[in-house]
Amino acid sequence: MNERTYENDAAPHETPDDDTLLFFSGHPDALGLYQALETRLYEAFPHVEKRVKKTQISFYNRHLFACVSFARVRRKAELPEGWLTLTLGFPAPLDSPRVAVRTEACPGRWMHHFVLSRTEELDEEMMSWVRASYDFAEAKRQPAR
Repeated sequence: MNERTYENDAAPHETPDDDTLLFFSGHPDALGLYQALETRLYEAFPHVEKRVKKTQISFYNRHLFACVSFARVRRKAELPEGWLTLTLGFPAPLDSPRVAVRTEACPGRWMHHFVLSRTEELDEEMMSWVRASYDFAEAKRQPAR
């Protein structure tokens, strides 16, 4: 699959695009959860850009702020039915039992992986973390030219 970029120029689509369907072809039980997440993202951030790649779906403002994948950040036996991994970045480690794995990708940039399997997990707390990741990415400096 080649990378394709989608700009949110209208309300979220009820029918997923072909690249998204292809991405979920091996995990169809997670598609509904993803669609709920995508809808929440587009409602919160009307000008978000989505990029579908072979191994992840990424969301950007000026920079990457959220990523959906099937990265196994827990043992296979610990993964619930219909799961997906949501990855968010923060300037400091987040202390929550909802974080499956956190790593300091570089100084001052902590990546947090959340295993989600139910739409109820897209609650206010999770969406506040998405907002914090969005704000953190938006505040990053532009590279010198």
